[in-house]
Parts: sequence; structure tokens; C-alpha cells
Amino acid sequence: MDFVDFPAMGRADLRGLRITIDTAFREFTRAYGETLENLFHPIQVLLIFIENLLINTPWIIVLAALALMIWGLSRSWQIVLGTVISLCLIGYFGMWEDTMRTIAMVAVCTLIAVVIGIPSGILMARSDRANSIITPILDMMQTMPSFVYLIPVVMIFGLGKVPGVIAVVIYAVPPIIRLTNLGIRQVPADVLEAADAFGSNGRQKLKDVQLPLALPTIMAGVNQTIMMSLAMVVVASMIGVRGLGQPVLQAINNQYFTLGVMNGLAIVAIAIIFDRATQAYGKRLQKHLEAVHG
Repeated sequence: MDFVDFPAMGRADLRGLRITIDTAFREFTRAYGETLENLFHPIQVLLIFIENLLINTPWIIVLAALALMIWGLSRSWQIVLGTVISLCLIGYFGMWEDTMRTIAMVAVCTLIAVVIGIPSGILMARSDRANSIITPILDMMQTMPSFVYLIPVVMIFGLGKVPGVIAVVIYAVPPIIRLTNLGIRQVPADVLEAADAFGSNGRQKLKDVQLPLALPTIMAGVNQTIMMSLAMVVVASMIGVRGLGQPVLQAINNQYFTLGVMNGLAIVAIAIIFDRATQAYGKRLQKHLEAVHG
């Protein structure tokens, strides 16, 4: 057999393997697709509820509530003023509804990422074996092209909100897992020894010592999760997720420069608002903890 025959044989074997895997996945979606849809239905209900709440509530009330939330996080009038001006401009240029849909999507995805990410990070910090297993998975999640996430979720759930949420969460959850793990592992050994001296068990050390000291680092993970969720908005619009991403996608397809730039700037504005607010909150936590333990 000539050496040049091997590539052709390899391609044939690979094609057979692909067909087998694709067939098995299609059978899986037919058998369990409805069950999985029912499992994720509460996420759709939550997202629709938040969307309707933000869209149907008078804009002045939503604006005031968002400004109050940003003030609670940042305690900075400059950030609050920037938030109010940005949202007023967004409303003036007719992007209010899409912006509210995007904020609802980011809020739900961040909530799910926090619920998944913090316990996973705690597990990694407390178990070197779990750390060695989960770290390669996170590496794959962060390096895999974001479009690839859309393929399996669309095959299972079709187009709509739920596959968009799942794809965004997969893309955005690694930072909070990594930084939760890092924050807990960076708690000084002498602090843990002092906790042991006072008779604290593992659960008490985690709740009263490790998590409070790791909180600024965890907040940095939340910040990065929010940023990555917003970065995924345009990609998620390809599978029917409504929001600021759809006009951007429409502008790309039809070469509408102004439409694309305006909605892109709206995404940037939302990203800057949440970035500055969460960073300011993290700094406040850091100063508070330094004062308490200093």
C-alpha cells in the first residue's frame, strides 16, 4: 500500500465517524428534546418576565430604578450621571426596547452563571482533583469559537430565547469559576490557621473567612461574566434572540452603517455602565475588608 493512500483512508474513516455521531445526536434530540425543553422552561419564563417588566414599565421608572441600582453598587454620582445620560440617548434614538431586552438577557445569564460558577469555583478550591478535572473543561469553553456553541443548542431547542441563554452562559461562565477558585486559594494561610485555632470547621472557615476575603476577586469574576455576556449578544441574535444584537446583524447583512454603529455604541454604553459599577463595588469591598482586617 502506498503512503499517499493513508489520507484518503483517514478521510473515509473520519466521515463514517462524523455520520455515526451526528446520527446518534439526532436520535438523542428526538428522544429527550422535549424533556430538556421542559427542564429549561423556567428560564424562559424568568427571561420573559424580566423583559416584560422592563419594557412595559414606564421608562422614567425603569431609568430611576437602574440609576438607583448603579448608585447602590458604585456610590459614584459620576457613574450614575453617565448611566442616566447614556440611557436617555438610547431612548432618544429609538433603541430603548432592544436595550431592555439585552439587559434582561444579560441579567438572567449572569444570574445563572453565578449560581453555577461560585459553587464550581468553591469545589475547585477545596479539591485539587476537581481542579485538575474542571480546568481543561474551562480551557475548552474559553477557546472554542462562540459560533460552535450554537450548533448543539439549536439542534435540541430550535431557535429562540432558551438556546441563546444556554450559549451565552457556556461562553460567559468560565471567568467567575476561575476567579472564585483563585480568590479562595489566595486567602492567607495565617488567617486560616487563626480560624483553626478558634475551632472553626471547614464549613465555618468557608462561610466566615474564605468567601468574605475572596469576595472582591469573585466580584471581578462577575464583572468579566457580564462583559462576556454582552460580547455574545450579537452572536446569540443569529438564533433569534431579540435585543441590540439583531439590528447589528441586520446592519451587517444589509450594509447599514449607521444602524450598526448606533446599536454597537448602545452595547458599548451598557458594557461600560456595568463595568464601572461592578469595579467600583469591588473596590469598596476591598477597602472595607482591609479596614476590618487591617
